[in-house]
Amino acid sequence: MERRPMEIEDLARITFVSSPAASPDGREAAFVATRIDLEADRYVSRIWLLERDGSYAALTSGPSDALPEWSPDGRLLAFASRRTLREKERGGEVWIARRDGRGEPWMVAKLEGGVEGLRWSPDGKWLLLTSEVGEPDRDVKIARRVPYWFNGRGLVYNVCKHLFLLDPKSGETRQLTKGEREVVAACWSPDSRKVAFAAYSDFLRPYLRDVYVIDVESGEEEKITEESMYVVDVEWSPRGEVLAIRGHRLERGFSTHNRVWLLCLDGELEPISGELDVSNSVNSDVRGPGKGRFLQWGRDGRVYFLATDGGTVHLYRASPDGDVELVVGGNCAVDEYSLGEGRIFYVKMTSTQLPELWVLEGGEERRATEFNGALLSQLSLAEPERFAFKASDGSAVEGWVLKPANFEEGKRYPAVVEIHGGPMTAYGEGFMHEFHVLSGAGFVVIYTNPRGSAGYTEEFKDIRYAYGERDYMDIMEAVDHVLEEYGFVDPEKMGVAGGSYGGFMTNWIVTHTGRFRAAVTQRSICNWLSFYGTTDIGIWFVRDQIGGDPWNDFERLWDKSPLKYVENVETPLLIIHSDEDYRCWLDQALQMFAALKALGREVELAVFPGENHDLSRRGKPRHRIERLKRILGWFERHLKEASGAGGRGEDSRGGALDR
Repeated sequence: MERRPMEIEDLARITFVSSPAASPDGREAAFVATRIDLEADRYVSRIWLLERDGSYAALTSGPSDALPEWSPDGRLLAFASRRTLREKERGGEVWIARRDGRGEPWMVAKLEGGVEGLRWSPDGKWLLLTSEVGEPDRDVKIARRVPYWFNGRGLVYNVCKHLFLLDPKSGETRQLTKGEREVVAACWSPDSRKVAFAAYSDFLRPYLRDVYVIDVESGEEEKITEESMYVVDVEWSPRGEVLAIRGHRLERGFSTHNRVWLLCLDGELEPISGELDVSNSVNSDVRGPGKGRFLQWGRDGRVYFLATDGGTVHLYRASPDGDVELVVGGNCAVDEYSLGEGRIFYVKMTSTQLPELWVLEGGEERRATEFNGALLSQLSLAEPERFAFKASDGSAVEGWVLKPANFEEGKRYPAVVEIHGGPMTAYGEGFMHEFHVLSGAGFVVIYTNPRGSAGYTEEFKDIRYAYGERDYMDIMEAVDHVLEEYGFVDPEKMGVAGGSYGGFMTNWIVTHTGRFRAAVTQRSICNWLSFYGTTDIGIWFVRDQIGGDPWNDFERLWDKSPLKYVENVETPLLIIHSDEDYRCWLDQALQMFAALKALGREVELAVFPGENHDLSRRGKPRHRIERLKRILGWFERHLKEASGAGGRGEDSRGGALDR
C-alpha cells in the first residue's frame, strides 16, 4: 500500500492513550483511551485494562471516563465521569466498575464542583478527591478577590478547590478542608489516618504554597513547611516518615527548575533530584485527558519522577541521599507512568510515533498497545532532523527541521517557523500533528528551543524582564543557521506561527522584522498593560516575567508590548483566538486586529466560540480541525499562491526593523 502524507482529518483517526494505573499486585494496568467522534463533535474516553498476558480490552463504555483508581484489594476500579451531565452542565461524577467486568459500572456520587485527584485510601474505606466549593451562580456576579476567572474553569468568582472524603458504599461525602484557600495536591498517609496536602490562601500570590497534614477523623491540621514555596505535588513515603514534594523556592522566579525534595514531618527540607528540570514540558497536541501522579514512591524506597532534558522527557528515580538514576531514557518523551510489581507502565511517544502504553520489565521495554499502528502504517511521516548551533553570545541552541513528507532533492520549499508557548516549555520528541500536517502539505517546518525554554539550565530558562531580546535573537539566528545549512528552504517564502508566548513572539517578530511573508498568531499577547488585569495569571506573571505593574512601570510594560510597534507591521497576519480564553483574553486579539485594520494592513481575525486557551489541544474536534484549515490556508495563500505578497524583503537578519 502506498503511503500518504498526514492530513488534517487524521486527527479524528488518532487514539490518545493516557493515565496508566498499575493494579495493587502490580501485574496489570488500567489506562484511558480517547477517540474523537467527529459527527457528535466530542471526545469519547473509556477505561481499558492491560491484563497479565498482554491482552487489553475496554472495561467501561464511556463516553467520558477518566482518572482510573484501583481499590486496595484490586477488585474495584473507581473513575471520574460525566455520564449523566449535559455538555455545559457544571460538575462531575464518581463511578465504580468491577475488575472482572461483571455487571455495569455504578455511580457513587455526583459533585457540582467536579472531580479531580481521585485516590482510594490504603484501607479501602474512603475515596479522596478535590472539588470546587463556592457561592451558587447568580444573576449579578460579585467578586471579592482576583483572579475572578480561570482558563478552562470560567467565571468562578469566589470559588475554591477543597478536599472531600467519599464513602464508596453509601455515596456520602464530607468536606475535609475549608476556608479561603485552594488545594493543589493531596495524598493519603500509609495508615489512612491522615492526608497531606499543598494549598495557598494568598490569591494575589498563588505561587506561595504550604504543605499541611490533616487528621481525617478530627479535622485537626498542622502546617509542615516552615517557608512558603511553589509546591505542585506531594507524596507520602510508604513507611510514613517523610513526604516527597515537587516544587521550587522561586530563586529565579518562575524560571526556577522544579526539584524533588524530601520534607520531614518536622519541617526539614532536602533536595534530592540534583540539577534536573523536574517537569514534563515537551509540547504535543495528541495527549489524552491524563492527570497521573508525577511523583511516586517505589517499593525500593526511591522516588520516581519525570524530567525534561532538552527535547526529551525521561523517567528518573532518586534515593533519599540524592543518588539519581535514569530509568527510561532515549530519544522519546515519557508522558505518564505508574509503578507495578517488577514492572513500570508508561505512556511514551516520539516525534513520529503516536503515544502508546509501554511496559518496562527486567530492564527490557516493550510496547503494550497498538492503537495507532494501523494509521501510522498508512502515513509517510518525515523524520525531524535535529540541529544545534552556537548563538551570537556563545550559548548552544537546539532545533529541528522537518522536511516536506514527499521531499525531493534539488527543490526549494516554503517554510514555517513554529514557536512554542510558555515560554518555559519545549519542543522535541512530543508528537505534533500540526507539524506533520504542514509537512504533508509541502512545507518545511522549523522549530527551536530558544532562551526561555525548559529542559536546559536555569540560566537558559531565565528571560525575566527581557522578553523580545535574547529569545528573539535565538529564533532569528536559528533561521539564519537553517538557511545556511539546508539549501532546500526558500528564504523568500517563509512564515512564522506560535501560540500563547509563541503568539507574543509572533507579534513581536512581525513588529520588528519584515523577513516573513505571512504569520499566524494564536492566543497571543500584544499589550502587557491590559494583560495585567484581564488574565488569570496577570498580576503575578507580569510582575515576575516582565518586571512591574502598570501604575509603577508603565514604560517597561509598554516597551515590551508588540502593540507599541504595530506601525512597523507589513507581514500579513492571521489572528486566532478563543472567546473564553482567560489566560490571554480576547482583548489581546482585538487590539492587534483593530490597530492593523486602522493602519490598512492585511489582517484577518478568527474567533472560536466557547473555546479557551487550550483550543489546539483540547478544543472541540471540529474547531480543532477548522483551526488547522485556517492556518494551512493562510500559509498556502501567502507562501505558495502569492509568492510576492507580504514582507519587506530585508536581509536575512531582518534589516532596519530589528532592535
